[in-house]
Amino acid sequence: MRIGNKEFDIGKHTYIMGILNVTPDSFWDGGRFLGMDRSLTHVAEMINDGADIIDVGGESTRPGYKALDAADEIERVMPVIEAIKDRFDIPISLDTYKNTVAWAGIGAGADMINDIWGLKGDDKMADVVSGAHVPVCIMHNRKNANYRDFMTDVISDLKESLSIAENAGIAPENIMLDPGVGFAKDRVQNLEVMAHMDEIASLGYPVLLGVSRKSVIGDTLKLPLEERLEGSLATSAWGMMHGATFIRVHDVKEHRRLVDMMEAIRDAQ
Repeated sequence: MRIGNKEFDIGKHTYIMGILNVTPDSFWDGGRFLGMDRSLTHVAEMINDGADIIDVGGESTRPGYKALDAADEIERVMPVIEAIKDRFDIPISLDTYKNTVAWAGIGAGADMINDIWGLKGDDKMADVVSGAHVPVCIMHNRKNANYRDFMTDVISDLKESLSIAENAGIAPENIMLDPGVGFAKDRVQNLEVMAHMDEIASLGYPVLLGVSRKSVIGDTLKLPLEERLEGSLATSAWGMMHGATFIRVHDVKEHRRLVDMMEAIRDAQ
């Protein structure tokens, strides 16, 4: 899979997507990286720590989040994307589900779109992605959490998104899937979707797993946000063993060491 000017060797390596939230209200780092200097300093740190791609988000999607006007979201993310492109040689993912934000972000230099609604939140998003010929991460999500058969329904939902992508002309090699941990799922369902990641990987696309410091870790281990690093590492290790090609994380340095160690053990077999 090619993202920007970098080729990602699917099936051979697991790649780290470092999170840059330029928001005042994200659940872990809200407000910490507001301002261009803070944002760029954090990007430099993540690259130095081993990030392979940077995911820029301008709207918090924490539980109960309030949707941001597209114009305000564009105002937040465009200058940051342009500045990252100007200073660093690293692919940029834009975390948005709005077609106008995606179009503006791609124009500013974003190399892929990370859509929490799996092309279903905005009926023009698939056409924007297709027209720009950029990769897209299709995440599992739904407006209600009423499942008849949980994993069967998750796979069915993802197949619906894949049909939207196909109908819009998005190339299969430009698609990755995300099980959507923390979205339209309770604690047990979040654990279940991770336990059955192989089923998602069997659809034939690279899988991105993003569980970093999320509530499923806190609820399972009874730990506050600042004590969820070990749980985050555990979920990423599990993901690596069950089909994850990308892991989306806050703590890049620790995850770089995790990935390198696990790949060293695997390659010694």
